[in-house]
Amino acid sequence: MKKLIAYPLTCIYYLFFGFFLVLFHPIQWVCFRVFGYQAHKVSVDYLNFFLSRCLHLLGVRLSLFGRENIPENVPVILVANHRSMNDIPPIIWFMRKCHPKFISKKELGKGIPSVSYNLRHGGSILINRKDPIQAVNAIKTMAHYIEQNNRGVVIFPEGTRSRTGVPKPFQTRGLKTLFQQAPNALVLPISINNSWKTLRYGKFPMGLGAHIKYTIHQPLKVSDFEINTLLKLVESTIVNAVENE
Repeated sequence: MKKLIAYPLTCIYYLFFGFFLVLFHPIQWVCFRVFGYQAHKVSVDYLNFFLSRCLHLLGVRLSLFGRENIPENVPVILVANHRSMNDIPPIIWFMRKCHPKFISKKELGKGIPSVSYNLRHGGSILINRKDPIQAVNAIKTMAHYIEQNNRGVVIFPEGTRSRTGVPKPFQTRGLKTLFQQAPNALVLPISINNSWKTLRYGKFPMGLGAHIKYTIHQPLKVSDFEINTLLKLVESTIVNAVENE
């Protein structure tokens, strides 16, 4: 019965989700072209506020723990496990004080209203997964950018989304590059629980009634640790707070 109810609710969800993507695309364009970075950032923040609220149409609840650990006006590397596409809008909204940017595959840089525009113009980087040299150089550029501008970069070290809720082993190359090139940054580990349940049936219909929890752990200064020690600490901090689902 629950899955049957999910079909019409998923249609309504996608209708509103798509509406906000289309609505905010020209708003982003005007903010960026006319008013500059800060106005564009605010438009992206509120786009993701509304995208996050669309999840309520599926009976989803969102909870944030450790809000006091979110830093401001410093370079931040936000490291999280990856459960579903629904991880991202709440991260952008909840972490808006960090000015979160993304390391995304180049295919996302075109064709998606609002999302592609923000990835191209909002400070994120697009990488070619088939070209490791380009990817590493782009990550180095991002590291320098966050240090110079006190921004945040979000990285999901698992590489791909976990579809069962069980964290996958971290791929450390991108993280190592960020740590090496941004020694003054703070690392902010984030544990995400239950968002995979929104895709328990796939993208259609979507799962109902999940309680998605974001736990923000204590920030760690990159320069205070040896890199391999920091990698292990960040991974264990995130994984140990993932619930056995």
